[in-house]
Amino acid sequence: MKLTSSQVHTYQEQGFVVLRALFDAEEVESLRASFARDSRAPGPHRVREDGTDELRAVYASHQRQPEFASLIRSPRLLGPARQLVGPEVYMYQFKINSKPAFSGGGWSWHQDFIAWHAADNLPEPRLLNVALFLDDATEHNGPVIFLPGSHRRGAGGAPSPGEPALSGEHVDPDEISLGRDEMRELVARHGMESAKGPAGSVVLFHPEIVHGSATNMSPLPRRLLIATYNDVRNQPRPTKRVRPEYLVGRDTRTLQSTDESRTIVDGDLIP
Repeated sequence: MKLTSSQVHTYQEQGFVVLRALFDAEEVESLRASFARDSRAPGPHRVREDGTDELRAVYASHQRQPEFASLIRSPRLLGPARQLVGPEVYMYQFKINSKPAFSGGGWSWHQDFIAWHAADNLPEPRLLNVALFLDDATEHNGPVIFLPGSHRRGAGGAPSPGEPALSGEHVDPDEISLGRDEMRELVARHGMESAKGPAGSVVLFHPEIVHGSATNMSPLPRRLLIATYNDVRNQPRPTKRVRPEYLVGRDTRTLQSTDESRTIVDGDLIP
């Protein structure tokens, strides 16, 4: 798959672009079932909402579930990643954020690259976030809200590698959140726009765009898969600790595309 010149322009100018209904209902249902299986697998890759048993995020499902291992090599995701980042990319991070009905928590205003630079000493923002809606994303169930064009400000205020700004292996957006005064200025300059669409839609977004989301107060769940592709020449250079593999991918070999007819539904694991 190749983005149109208009879609590339939108991404470059706005910092994100939505591709509606890129995957069909059967494919989405297969991915939901795979996520349900993976959610039951114990381990540190599961992050829960504070004080509850509800899942907030699950990391590295592509390392355990064949449907996700195939998905990250799908031309529908890998094609745009190559187009916007470069011809040789690998999976830097894979996670599924889960917002259960009536209770799923929000995410503070932040820029992803600030966290990755601080935690992993990632040199440059040569990455692409590819987010796949596993549920309909509406104005009511806590969609991601972007500040269009804010990626052009760069990663303002990023802590230097090794500084004790980050408390643990999991980087909470609260630790790198933007202040209220700064957000007032940014919103006045850029405005806000939420990424909405039916399940199976995809939003491509820049690692430096300012974004966040609110609590899900609706009776509808909101599960969002985020695959982050990184240029193979832009690998982390940790100076002290090395975060675990479920948070930072160790397999930096260039991803190869799959045959689309065998990508999602049958769950073939591509070596």
